[in-house]
Amino acid sequence: MPRLFVVRHGETEWSQNGQTGRTDIPLTDKGVAQIKRMAPLYVGDGLLVDPINICTVLVSPRQRSHRTFHLLFEHTGKVPSHILTEQVREWDYGQYEGLKSAEIAKLNPSWKIWDDGCPGGESVEDMTNRVDGVINMVREYHKQYIEGVRQDRDVVIVAHGHFNRVLISRWIRFSLCLGTHFNVEPASVAVLGYNHNSLDEPALNGLNLATVIH
Repeated sequence: MPRLFVVRHGETEWSQNGQTGRTDIPLTDKGVAQIKRMAPLYVGDGLLVDPINICTVLVSPRQRSHRTFHLLFEHTGKVPSHILTEQVREWDYGQYEGLKSAEIAKLNPSWKIWDDGCPGGESVEDMTNRVDGVINMVREYHKQYIEGVRQDRDVVIVAHGHFNRVLISRWIRFSLCLGTHFNVEPASVAVLGYNHNSLDEPALNGLNLATVIH
């Protein structure tokens, strides 16, 4: 059965400090090292993420994700077809862009992104609709494989912590707020697939692969 591999970019200063948003910040040296250690173990011929099976990669345009993508496949010499798309960018924090949780709590003590969304940014409904659009795109690729239209089956998304948590929640057809219960570490891989060989039974197959080597 086809799969969706969801990769979070490597460490940044913001992921260290608990800041979130759309600002274009680079990987730290540690973030680069994380991806370089992980990639040869999980990406390559005969490995979990095998370039021969990949039909496309959706990559957030932010440099932390774009660089992570290239580092993932650098050692293989086989950079797969990829699409830079704002559809997989991080949650737009609006007025809370770049603020730490403690700083937001001073402004709005009862605020929870999973219930309230972001003032001046994306609401819960906005984020749900954006992620659902990405899932529909992925499932169309998977459907084409099942129907024999294409021979390559897997999709990879290289994106961000909150985006990935929302994606996992929506993939298994729960509300977005389930994402608060998922821990998605920097430079980790999640595997989404299907139960009983059925596209009607989406499933979470693996979470936080690769974190044990960090």
